[in-house]
Formats: sequence, C-alpha cells, structure tokens
Amino acid sequence: MGRAGCCCRGAERLASPSVVRRFRPLLLLITALCCAAHIGDCQLATSQCRIQRCTTDFVSLTSHLTPVVDGFHIEFCKALRAYSACTQRTAKACRGDLVFHSAVLGISDLMSQRNCSRDGPTPSAHPEVHLEPCNYHSRTQHTHTHSHTHSHSHGHGRSRPGYLFCGLFGDPHLRTFKDSFQTCKVEGAWPLIDNDYLSVQVTNVPVVPGSSATATNKITIIFKPYEGCTDQRVYQAVTDSLPAAFDDGTVSSGDPIHTFFGAGGASGKVRALWISERSPGRHVELHAGYIGVTVIIRQVGRYLTLAVRIPEELAQAYDDTQDLQLCLNGCPSSERIDHSGHLPLPLSPPALGLQRQQLRRPSYSSHTHAYQFGSSPIFGMEEAKERCSEQLEVLDIYFHSCVFDLLTTGDPNFTLAAHSAQKDMENLHPHRDRWRIYPRGSAASFFYSDSQLIKKLALLLLCTLSIVFM
Repeated sequence: MGRAGCCCRGAERLASPSVVRRFRPLLLLITALCCAAHIGDCQLATSQCRIQRCTTDFVSLTSHLTPVVDGFHIEFCKALRAYSACTQRTAKACRGDLVFHSAVLGISDLMSQRNCSRDGPTPSAHPEVHLEPCNYHSRTQHTHTHSHTHSHSHGHGRSRPGYLFCGLFGDPHLRTFKDSFQTCKVEGAWPLIDNDYLSVQVTNVPVVPGSSATATNKITIIFKPYEGCTDQRVYQAVTDSLPAAFDDGTVSSGDPIHTFFGAGGASGKVRALWISERSPGRHVELHAGYIGVTVIIRQVGRYLTLAVRIPEELAQAYDDTQDLQLCLNGCPSSERIDHSGHLPLPLSPPALGLQRQQLRRPSYSSHTHAYQFGSSPIFGMEEAKERCSEQLEVLDIYFHSCVFDLLTTGDPNFTLAAHSAQKDMENLHPHRDRWRIYPRGSAASFFYSDSQLIKKLALLLLCTLSIVFM
C-alpha cells in the first residue's frame, strides 16, 4: 500500500506518534475538508486503489439514461450493483481512502432511495457499443471511449462532455448557465438561448400596475434542422395553451434512436426529437436526443416556467449576431431588479386596483389555486415567509424569490412556481454541489454558499501545521 501524499513539503513530519495522538482529531477534520472539497493537490488514494475507475464505469453506464423513459429504474439499479461490486473488489486497497468510503455510502443511499435490491442482474461486462448518429449520448460516448483508449498510449485524451442548466420562473427569476441568479424586468420578447441548434425565446408581461415586475406568458422554441436526424420543429406555449405537439401537429421527429425497456420485458424506441406530456395543460417536456437537450415547461397559475439542460459545446455554438442570450450572459444591467443578488423587497403589499379585477378560470388543477386580482390574499413579510416555507424547506434563493414574488404580486401561485422550478433544477442540473445558491449576507450563505473559502481555509490550515512541525 503506497504512502499518502499531501499538499505541502514537510507534512510527513506530522506522522510522529506523539504529534499524531495530540492532533489526530484536527488532522482528520482537515483531511476530510480537503478531500470533500475535491482539492486535487491533496491525494490520499494509493496506486492500488481503483475507486476512480469504478466511478468512471458507473458514469459510463448511466450517462445515457433518462429518468422519464420507461426502464430507467431497472437499468440504474443494474449500474448501482456493478458499482457496488467494483468497490468491493478494490476495498482492501482503498481502506484508507476517504473518496472510497464516500462512494460506498453514496451507493448505499442511492440503493435505498431507488429501492434497488442488493442481489440482481448487472450490465454486461463488455457491452456492445452501437454508434447512433442521431443520439447525442451515443456519439459522445463513442468519442469518449475512443479518446480513453487513445490516452493509454499517448498519455492524454478528451474529457467527457459537460452540460449546462438554465431556468426561468416567477417575476421572472433567471438562473444562467454560469449559475448566476438574477431577477429582471425584460418586458416583451427576449432570447434565452440562440445558437446553431436551438432557439428559445420568452415573452414577459407586467404583473402588477405600478411595479416593474413581469412574468412569462409565452415561450417559443425552435429546434433547428439537423441533417439526417430531424427537420426544423417549432413549439409554442402560451398561457392556458400548453400543447403536447409541435406547431405542425406532430409529436416527434426523426428515426427511432434509443431503446428503452419497460415493465414485463417490453421494449420500444424513442425518436430523435419528441414531446412528453406529463400533466395535460400543466407540464410538458421536450427531449431532443440528437443534441442531448431536455426542456421542461410548466404553467403554474397564469404564468409559465422553463428549465433547460444543454451540452456545453452546443451552447457555445453561436456567432456575433447571437450574443444576446439571457441564459448565456444574463440580463442587461438596465433590466435587472436585484442588486448583485439582493432582492429589494416591497415595503407594502401591492396595490391591486379595479383594473386588475379580471375573472380567471375557476381552478387549474389540484396543485394550483384560482387567483382573482382584487380578491387575493395580501401578504405581509411574515405571512409570505410562512407560505413559502410550506413548499421550500431550504432558505436558499428559491425561497427568497418566493417571498419577493408574494410581496410583489400577492399571487400565491408564485409559491408553487418557485417549488416547481427548484424541483426541475434538481432533475436537470448536472452538478449537485451547485444546486444551492444563497443571497449574500444571509445566515445560510455563511455556511454553504462559498465552498471556495472552505477549500482555501483547509489548505491554509494544513500547510501551516506542516510548516510548524518541519
């Protein structure tokens, strides 16, 4: 078993018995912080420990799986069992590796969450790879496999493709590809995404007279033609019209590209581009398998929410005429309501005049409430916080956005919009460690929002102790 290496010269002197006994709790804490923060300069794994290979294989087995497709649960459990078996094979060599123990605990948690049995089938040890030109996952998997093999001979290779997330909801609140969270006016039509493969445009309208707050009532998505896979398709959603088809009436496009396995052994194919209606008139998902894009659109109350996941390389495929993209660059400074992440909460409830007393549909569903301006609840600060905490347990930016929306509009449906937007983000955002965003100055942000600070403190403390005992 190889010796552990750490990030500062002289650190090995900490291994003397008296020093270890005295500082063992502190050293364990520093080591845990160092590794939990993914600091590459502090390496505890030995040359015999193969946990990284186990993790890479698991990612390879699950990267093409889509939760909304039948058979996801079965295939995901197979991959988890294979991951668990791999960790067992390398357990002896990894017994001192914190990354290994974290992986073991993570596997156990995932198995419990997915109700996966410990015993059962696993994927083939050498699955046959079929390149499907109209399946983005297949194309990139083939490229990665080829690069991985090539790197063994030449010492380098391409990394796996990365994904980006963008979301829009509420008043409206924008989460950009860079995880910048903004609240904007952007009244009228604005492009969220505009590249060589995809165009997403939203239209926002004023919500309350006398306020600059707006909300989205129209979304237009253009899937641009991709040779050999799909012709151009246009999808448009407006308030009270969330269709389960494209403008031309079709629900899919292109040849079947991906096999799924359902209950009882049934199997089928999904096409290069297809629409899934999750809740009629309330929740629609668009899947563009040929470019690896997923779009979720919801109507909550009178307004629409949007969540998008797209491969980074495709999001960057644009020219100088397409630089106005809110998901890419955020809102122009003149259109922003927040100030560096701070939301200016109204001092008094919105004035809902007679001009807003418009009849609405009685009820949208069991999950949304009828809302008539002029007869809706008027929220104070504490009432708004209480209402938002019923749906949002974590006091992150989604909670603060919910409070802002209730105080600004008085519309309780914005609480459900914030909750749905958070869930869609968790389903699509590729990096779990970036899910939570906290407003600057909040109590939660001190502990959770600045992971870089924790990394620096851990390294500084470890290096300082190393120097002291040199």
